[in-house]
Amino acid sequence: MQLVHSSKVLMLFLITATGLMAAEDVIQPDPRLPETTPWDLQALSKSPEFEWIDEKSPVRSLMYQGLEYRGKPTKVFAFYASPATLNPEEPQDKKYPGIVLIHGGGGTAFREWAELWAQKGYAAIAMDLAGSQPLDGKNPHDRKHRNRLEAGGPDQSHKEKFEAVKDDQSEHWCYHAPANAILAHSLIRSFPEVDKDHTAVTGISWGGYLTCIVAGLDNRFDAAVPVYGCGFLNDHSVFESSINKLPTEDSKRWMQLYDPGQYLKAVQMPILFVNGTNDFAYWLSAYQKSYEAVPKDTPRNIRIEVKMGHSHPAGWKPVEITRFVDQYLKKQTPLPVVLNPAVKDGKVTAELAEPVKIKTAVLNYTTDAGPNPERKWQSIPLEVDGTRITGPAPPAETKIWFINVTDEADAMTSSPLVSRQ
Repeated sequence: MQLVHSSKVLMLFLITATGLMAAEDVIQPDPRLPETTPWDLQALSKSPEFEWIDEKSPVRSLMYQGLEYRGKPTKVFAFYASPATLNPEEPQDKKYPGIVLIHGGGGTAFREWAELWAQKGYAAIAMDLAGSQPLDGKNPHDRKHRNRLEAGGPDQSHKEKFEAVKDDQSEHWCYHAPANAILAHSLIRSFPEVDKDHTAVTGISWGGYLTCIVAGLDNRFDAAVPVYGCGFLNDHSVFESSINKLPTEDSKRWMQLYDPGQYLKAVQMPILFVNGTNDFAYWLSAYQKSYEAVPKDTPRNIRIEVKMGHSHPAGWKPVEITRFVDQYLKKQTPLPVVLNPAVKDGKVTAELAEPVKIKTAVLNYTTDAGPNPERKWQSIPLEVDGTRITGPAPPAETKIWFINVTDEADAMTSSPLVSRQ
């Protein structure tokens, strides 16, 4: 992929080559993206062809054109909802901020997820990234309640995610999925009721993994929230064996092309990382490397919940996700930001970036050095005075610690992790 960094060159290209899109509609790749970035971001900036399956229900459904798979065009199924589709009494000329919802492993397009965000005032699209369509009236969380599309792209099995890296890139799920998520963004940006200047992306588990990649690729988003998913997956994640068991060259290629660590360094929009202390898939060490990879000039926040469950409903439940997106798309109340956790003279200290009324502050720590899912966590209450957080230091044998604060609206955020191992 040839990266275009000059806005003048980009504008000239658009006028002479297509004449169809304004400059703000085209992804402007960050110069920090690796030269090996495999996607054609200019092509993905264009709204794909699509057709409505259901254009009348409160939550509507459609098919849009995805990338070619095995030499043939593909179709991607998606649900779409907005305040206007839920309520015909909404003003017809009103515009809504948009959000792209990326499911995780074993997931699909979730009607309830799109409806949830539409109820919050957003135009939401939730697509299936495994070449399937959920069955109407059936539990979509059960994999057997889906139909494989005749024109579907690669499935989301271990083979398509990892072993296919030895094959042509058009065979790779990790190539198709980010592209089809970006195409969904390009599609809703073309809808007249969507405010294309205010859009966000969030994803759960493998969808969080994809959100990390997409946030680095598509600078048109104004906020991103990866849940669980992160990068640096060949070290301290449930996927490290899948990557490291590949032939050496294939392992290197997978990490170079598809590990989010390659793309987080190019994130330009505010990003909130959400995870649990004991997540079975995305371990805290890889999670820490991931949020630290984001450029220092990019607004970043963190939410680590002790023993957070791992599922789609658990992943879209945290109120902080909406709070963060509202903060940047609707200019609503910002989440607390906790900075500079440290231990000095037997005391733990940290700072709030801005004065916020805090209901509780706690120090969470573990003295276990074993596998991430098996660690036991303990907590110590802390005090908040203005922007200063203080309290007893964790025990000397502590391996990892961090601070959580909860504001008066019950939104919780975390300090960066401090590791002693």
